[in-house]
Amino acid sequence: MTAKETIAPISQYHIPPQTGVAFTVQKGQIIRVIDVDGEQVADLVCFARHNTQEYLSSGRSIDYNEKLFLSVGDILYSNRSNPMLSITQDPVGKHDFLFAPCSREMFRLTYGSTGPHPNCLDNLTDALGTHGIRAFQIPTAFNIFMNLVITAAGRVTVQPPLSKAGDYIDLSSEMDLIVGVSACSAGKCNNYRCTPIRVEIYPIKEQN
Repeated sequence: MTAKETIAPISQYHIPPQTGVAFTVQKGQIIRVIDVDGEQVADLVCFARHNTQEYLSSGRSIDYNEKLFLSVGDILYSNRSNPMLSITQDPVGKHDFLFAPCSREMFRLTYGSTGPHPNCLDNLTDALGTHGIRAFQIPTAFNIFMNLVITAAGRVTVQPPLSKAGDYIDLSSEMDLIVGVSACSAGKCNNYRCTPIRVEIYPIKEQN
């Protein structure tokens, strides 16, 4: 499946700014995450549908792919070293898999926030709660479109996403999954403008 094909999605989810959704997919289905207006990060986490103690693992994914920045042909693994998602289409090509979902504590420590603030951890927890998943189970997210720059000295900085309006990434599910996606609330991740994310689910697996 490519961006030019006219196959209709079997389901769609509109994620307003600073909110999240959760949904299930079957093995072989395609999850397309779309940046509606451009420069917007989407935090994605997932769990094995039949055993939520198996979940997306940043460490194992980076280890087995032998690189920090994952794109087409790379596989996202679980904490049990099983493939969960594979990247089949990725026009943007730059995402992060190091940063934890933004949280109340992050806004206090990084932005000096003194009160409640929308954040990905709460959004994912609220959305995934219907599947029995609690906050302490939320792993490091695959931060789609997040533009992390690492210097030779190892310092990390967040730059505006490279994604433009309508850009997307396609992820093929390698097992039945529970998936959570949040439209990130952190200002510097999104060039200080929080906008929507759209998710479309397609019924076929990418064939190349």
